[in-house]
Amino acid sequence: MFNETLRSHLQRSGVVAVLVIDDSADAVPAARALLAGGVDCMELTLRTPAAMEALQRIRGEVPEMLAGVGTILTPEQVGEVAAAGASFGVAPGMNPRVVTEAKQVGLPFAPGICTPSDIEAALECGCRVLKFFPAEPLGGIGYLKSIAAPYAHLGLSFIPLGGVDAGNAESYLREPNILALGGSWIAPRDLIRKRDWLAITQRAGQVAEIVKKTRL
Repeated sequence: MFNETLRSHLQRSGVVAVLVIDDSADAVPAARALLAGGVDCMELTLRTPAAMEALQRIRGEVPEMLAGVGTILTPEQVGEVAAAGASFGVAPGMNPRVVTEAKQVGLPFAPGICTPSDIEAALECGCRVLKFFPAEPLGGIGYLKSIAAPYAHLGLSFIPLGGVDAGNAESYLREPNILALGGSWIAPRDLIRKRDWLAITQRAGQVAEIVKKTRL
């Protein structure tokens, strides 16, 4: 469901900044702060009423930012997200109805997995890019390597999220099956609320350097 162009972009970026935005007016400054630090891929979570308008503002004013949407829980949300122009969708779990709808509307989609059964359910639906969530509470990169090993010949790629931060980012990025990191620590909700764009740029710059070190 992720074409080669999109996969290449995520591989090159190495990180997807995960944002919770309460005021859509903060969307464009947050996106620009991330870009200033070298992060050009973000996921807007559907945890606030402002998320959809935030996506539309970023699409219109910061076109160089690859903007996807996360926390997609229903087929109806899939249609709304696709209509708003999201570049991709992400979910915390593996819901076949949601994945089927994403395929029908042409939205690149990464369902969440945490067990081999989840992986097989995702494979059954045609997914090859999977969100590994919650990464650290489950056992981190060691656990992911164990459950992913039986499927290594299928070319799966993972986006770990949950407890991933600057301290362990390098250990994940060195694994060949990690497409990109999901990073909620880069632009956390409190910094967005305070509109501390400089702090967000600094955090983005820190992780961009880690990506450069491990991938280039």
